[in-house]
Amino acid sequence: MAIPVTATRISLWQFSMIELSHLKIGMKGSADLLVGPEHTAPRIGSGRVPVLATPVMINLIEAAALAAVEQLLPDGHQSLGIHLDVRHFAATPVGMRIHATAKLIRIDGRTLVFQVEAHDEKEPIGSGSHERVVVNVARFDQRIQKKLGA
Repeated sequence: MAIPVTATRISLWQFSMIELSHLKIGMKGSADLLVGPEHTAPRIGSGRVPVLATPVMINLIEAAALAAVEQLLPDGHQSLGIHLDVRHFAATPVGMRIHATAKLIRIDGRTLVFQVEAHDEKEPIGSGSHERVVVNVARFDQRIQKKLGA
């Protein structure tokens, strides 16, 4: 009688657990920007109306998420943006200040999920969610160099 053999696959994740216990649900970060001509859709290449460009708002949202958690990640680690689900629903003219916030709402292994919002001096201008993944910078850089053929 044959004895069944069960193979167990052990992932590298089990050997390289990243210590994220310093991160807590509810942590918040923010970022601010005074909208200048260089931040407008025509200058960025995302439209023709000279108001805050959506890619600039998204950049500010990512900066807010970084401000929430980056300083608490273990040495040699950083987070990288992997997913955005954001609406930009109000225009902001040149000369107005915008403020973005990011609140950590979930930690799923190495993935950090944020609720994000952006406001100008008058009203909300955008909101949604943003996900980042925590990576080992040295290993990430090795993969990039391999991709380059180095």
